[in-house]
Amino acid sequence: MRYVLNTVHAFIYLASNDDIECKSFRTDLLTKDYNFDHKFTLTTPSDAGLGLTAMGVKKDQLFIGDISTQYRSGKTTVDVKVDTDYNVSTTITVNELVAGVRTSFSFRIPDQKSGKLDLQYLYDRAAINSSIVLTPIPLLELAAAIGSKELTLGTEVGFDSASASFTEYNSGIGFNKHDFSAALILADKGGTLKASYVQGVNPVTGAAVAADMIHRFNTYGNSFTIGSCHALNPLITIKTRFNNSGKAAVLCQHEWRPQSFLTLSAEYNPKALNAPSRGGLASSIWVSCGLRLFLEVIFGDGKRKRRSL
Repeated sequence: MRYVLNTVHAFIYLASNDDIECKSFRTDLLTKDYNFDHKFTLTTPSDAGLGLTAMGVKKDQLFIGDISTQYRSGKTTVDVKVDTDYNVSTTITVNELVAGVRTSFSFRIPDQKSGKLDLQYLYDRAAINSSIVLTPIPLLELAAAIGSKELTLGTEVGFDSASASFTEYNSGIGFNKHDFSAALILADKGGTLKASYVQGVNPVTGAAVAADMIHRFNTYGNSFTIGSCHALNPLITIKTRFNNSGKAAVLCQHEWRPQSFLTLSAEYNPKALNAPSRGGLASSIWVSCGLRLFLEVIFGDGKRKRRSL
């Protein structure tokens, strides 16, 4: 996790901010849940500390997926994921091994150079995240942020010990209030300037608007994306976005049962006249132990398939 450079919102959170009333502020308004393929996710939690998640995505005629499991015991969490390419990814996380410190170790089989050690330290007004790639010549990454609930400064650097050079260095400043957030980030070794703004419109309906602007100094190119979200009722949320290339997208998400969602996404590009509009369907199901469900999904070919869970 990067505490300094946080996706589209560019939020720089160091502590919990319960003053924000709009739930959309805590998610990625411009990109989260947009999916233009067929995606299915099944999650089965367990009170014993062992949970299982299965995910599958159909892109054209290609199907990819993975199965992951998580085991919690005290301060230790073990995550294991197996994908369709027979890669096994494992992450072992220990919370509060030392006060305020979170330690995690991850590796992927059969990649022998994938070992990585992360150390995260959180304080009321400061955060430090360091990563070391465990190879004979390690790659080091360090991110740090400091500030208050309203104003935060942060930076991150990456150093390759093999070439004795910096692989990345970014910095950012963020300003947060109870109903809006703004950030300015200098990324890509100073080659890109990113500005982000999110404004809550109606905390009752969860309505919010967001804008993301990018300027690249090497090409003098500019791009922007604007978006919005609005809850029609406590169970249905509508999101829209539009960018400078003319692409328009809309998303409708329905929580048909607690923590289970059905999401429809569509995108139209007026510049691609020969390409049809893209549409996607994502089903996310949370199944408690002992619960049996039947799922009916309409795929792109119009065929109906009923699966017993």
